[in-house]
Amino acid sequence: MSITPGTRIGSYEITTPLGKGGMGEVYRARDLKLKREVAIKVLPDEFSRDADRVSRFQREAEVLAALNHPNIAAIYDFEEANETRFLVLELVEGETLADRILRGRFAVEEALEIAKSICDALEAAHDKGIVHRDLKPANVKISPDGKVKVLDFGLAKALEDGPANAAVSNSPTMVNSFAATNAGVILGTAAYMSPEQARGSGADRHSDIFAFGCVLYEMLTGRQAFQGETISDILASVLAREPDFTLLPLDANSKLGQFLRRCLEKNRKGRWHCVGDARAELESIAAAPKGADVVAQPSTERRPLWKRAIPVLAAASLVGAITGFAVWTLKPSVPRAVARFSFFLPDKQQLSTTFHSLSISPDGTQIIYVANNRLYLRSIAEGENVTEFFAGRRLHFIH
Repeated sequence: MSITPGTRIGSYEITTPLGKGGMGEVYRARDLKLKREVAIKVLPDEFSRDADRVSRFQREAEVLAALNHPNIAAIYDFEEANETRFLVLELVEGETLADRILRGRFAVEEALEIAKSICDALEAAHDKGIVHRDLKPANVKISPDGKVKVLDFGLAKALEDGPANAAVSNSPTMVNSFAATNAGVILGTAAYMSPEQARGSGADRHSDIFAFGCVLYEMLTGRQAFQGETISDILASVLAREPDFTLLPLDANSKLGQFLRRCLEKNRKGRWHCVGDARAELESIAAAPKGADVVAQPSTERRPLWKRAIPVLAAASLVGAITGFAVWTLKPSVPRAVARFSFFLPDKQQLSTTFHSLSISPDGTQIIYVANNRLYLRSIAEGENVTEFFAGRRLHFIH
C-alpha cells in the first residue's frame, strides 16, 4: 500500500513521514476520533502475510501496552485496515539520541541524567518481564522540554521469525529477512548487540544492560563503542574487542569508567545483576560527576585502639609542654632579699683600685677581695680573715 500525506488508514490520517527502519515505516498522523496527534508504525507486508506472526505480535503488543511509565513511549493500539497492519503509538516530539550525538558528545552531567532516565524505563519494563532487545540511540528520544522517552520496547521479539529459526537471524540485527534489505538498519543495530545475541543466544535483561552501556559510552565519547565496515567486523568487535575507554572525558569521575566496563562485560554474568543496581551506582556518580574520587572518603575500617590513641596523646603532650612553658616564663618574679653589712679591712690592708677587687660568693656567706696585691677569703659571719692566696700576683675577678 502506498502511503502519502493525506492517506487515511482506519480512523487515522497520515500527515508526514517520520522515518523508516527494519521494523517498518513510521508516520505522523491525526487520530480523527480522539482529535490527537499520534505516531503510526506500518509493519512490512511480509510480516502482515504471516498469520502466526500476526497472532504472536498481537499477544506481545497487549503485554507492551500494559507498560505505563513516563520514560516509555506508550502503545495505544494494534490495528488492521486496507490489508495493512500498523501500531498506533504515542507521538514523542523532539530528536533522537542518534541525531543529537551527530552534533558532538554530551557533557558528563547531561549524559548521566539521560542515562538515569533510560535506566528507569528499563527497570520498569524488566519488572514486568519485558526485555527491550534493541536499545540504541535511535530508539531514545528527547523531547523539547528535556523528557527522555524510550521507544520500541519488545518489538524486536514480537517481529522475530519464531523458534524454528534459531540462528543469528533471531537477534535484533537480523530480525527477519526483510531487514537484510536495509544495510543501514543492520549496521546501526549490530553495534549495540550483546555478545550472546551476536552468537544467536536468547536475550535477557543483561543484554539490555550491555546495550545501555553502549549507548552511554556513545553519549560520552561521540563514537560507537564497537565499530566496523561490515556486519562481520562489527560482530567480531562486539565478541572479541574492548571499547577505547581512554576516549572518556578526562575530568569525569573515574568510577564512570569502571561502571561502563561492568556494563560491557563479554560474559553476561559479570555485568550488573539488574538495572536497579546500575541505576543506584549512576546516581552515586551523578552526585559528583567530575573528579569526585579525588576527595578521600572516610574509612569504615576501625583502627586498633593504640593507633587511634597516638594522635590524642601527642596533642595532649604538646598542649602540656606549651602550658608549662607559658607558666614558667610568664609567672611574676620573686624579688630578691637585700642583705646589708659593714666590711672593714684590717690594719695595713688597702683594696686594689686597678680592677674589680672584691666579690661575694653565690651563697652570700663569703667574700673574696684583693688588698695589698694579695688575695684574701673571709667569712662574712665571722668577720675575720680566713685564708690568704697568691701573694705577689695581680689577680682579675669576674663577678
